[in-house]
Amino acid sequence: MCIPGQVASRAALVIRNYSTNHSFFLELSDYFLVTKQSTFPFPFGTKGSEDILSQVLAVANNTNIPHEIQRLACRHCVVVGSGYRMKNSSLGDIIDKYDIVIRLNDAPVHKYEEDVGSKTTLRFFYPESAFFDQVLDSNPDTLLVLVPFKNLDIQWLKKVLNNETRVNKGFWMRTPLIWKVKSENIRILNPYFMEFAATKLLQYVVRKGKINTKPTTGFMAISFAIHFCDMVHIAGFGYPRFDDTQPIHYYDNRSMAILRRSSHKFPAEAIAIRRLLQQNIIQNLTYF
Repeated sequence: MCIPGQVASRAALVIRNYSTNHSFFLELSDYFLVTKQSTFPFPFGTKGSEDILSQVLAVANNTNIPHEIQRLACRHCVVVGSGYRMKNSSLGDIIDKYDIVIRLNDAPVHKYEEDVGSKTTLRFFYPESAFFDQVLDSNPDTLLVLVPFKNLDIQWLKKVLNNETRVNKGFWMRTPLIWKVKSENIRILNPYFMEFAATKLLQYVVRKGKINTKPTTGFMAISFAIHFCDMVHIAGFGYPRFDDTQPIHYYDNRSMAILRRSSHKFPAEAIAIRRLLQQNIIQNLTYF
């Protein structure tokens, strides 16, 4: 049973400086008559990106929470991870019953509905992971939430929204050159949730707005959910230990071996997620 305020009340007891008094998405009004500028650049702030953000938000200027979500007496959410343990899980029908279904990056829905469901309320992504099928893997009203790791991510969004010439220089892998979405479905995540995930949940040390290791998109979605939702369940998170042959995702054959080249600290995130589970702030639909 979903209890209003349940996650917030539990999180406030155990997470230092936890607060729900933050906007979820960046808004155009944030950049008019600014009296308090951001301290850091992306990913922990917007310093130095104000002008281009104003241009992007002038196009994607619908930053409201959809009415269907606002009217909910209690927000019952599930964050669907991309992990291999979703394969043959048969969780599709269960996932589709949640009020809010949050998906990650380019994880497909089409042809995997039996295991991962078909409903998508929000999809968290960054430019290099924006290769999901916008028709088959989303619903017409799905919110596409950009998680900005760098100023270049905002520049990419500006170019695709304005149909300007795209370039892939500066990205760690290629980005979509054709990306046609409804501008009213676009949101830009408030960098507060990146800072919260890194410093409060993962306990990383940020020096002068910089950090060597950044949270994954999945962990960012959990950070967001424990502020946005009244009840949070997760599925498809966690990796098997010491098995480089194990597939990472439910939808492809890439193995655990490639994680050794990743800049993310997966063991640290696993510890943080396990802590949230033990504190009963979130609950798990799959094993962890």
